Amino acid sequence: MQLQTQPEQEPEINLTSLIDVVFLLLIFFMVSTTFERQAALKVELPHASVAPDAETEAIELNLIIDASGRMYLNDRQLVDNEPETIAAALQEAAGDERDLPLLLRADARTPHQFVVRAMDVSGQLGFSRLSIATVHDAEPDE
Repeated sequence: MQLQTQPEQEPEINLTSLIDVVFLLLIFFMVSTTFERQAALKVELPHASVAPDAETEAIELNLIIDASGRMYLNDRQLVDNEPETIAAALQEAAGDERDLPLLLRADARTPHQFVVRAMDVSGQLGFSRLSIATVHDAEPDE
């Protein structure tokens, strides 16, 4: 009895499934990785390296915040610094015009909370042309 032997075949490894698994692991680790923020950055505000433009529009709203958090809209002091008061004053001054430029002038020692509150209220009301006033440095820090 003569048995036929088949020619010996090299074992074949299919890499497609292995590549799929490695790719899925890569995606998983990229998505689940948390990036550490450097909270120790020292920031000195308000300074700017560019001189302000000479052109300014005639009609604009000026919201001034002093070091203690008192707010003034176009040189009129607001009763308090609550969001409702800021919103009412901005609505009264601007009327229906939400495209007016709003210039925010905050003292360098103003607590961050008051600046963010003013920006938040103006954004909720639909003001999109918000500028923050800074002091021009004659010589940039190196």
